[in-house]
Amino acid sequence: MLEGLANSLKSVLPDAADALIDKAMNAINDPSVGGLTGVVDKLRASGLGDTVNSWIATGTKNLPITGDQLRAALGNEYVSALASKLGFDPSQAADKLAAMLPDAVDAATPNGTLPG
Repeated sequence: MLEGLANSLKSVLPDAADALIDKAMNAINDPSVGGLTGVVDKLRASGLGDTVNSWIATGTKNLPITGDQLRAALGNEYVSALASKLGFDPSQAADKLAAMLPDAVDAATPNGTLPG
């Protein structure tokens, strides 16, 4: 799972140092939000279930998500903390996370289920 997340981050942030990738992965896997499963649950609870399900399902196209949708689902506090860790402003962090999250979740769920 972590390899898929790292590869997705590297595709979105090609000039980022490995340290930046590590910080982003740690933020996504933060136990305070329940890790990747917690992020997915928050997105589903915010009405983005069909979008998230497209990332997890096998053989389907990953539906996009916007930075604004992500910020609304995860909350400004989480996005601001992520931005601080990455050295971006919150809007940039939300947009970058939104760009990589569909592929990262897809890579982390090759069998169509979230890892335990």
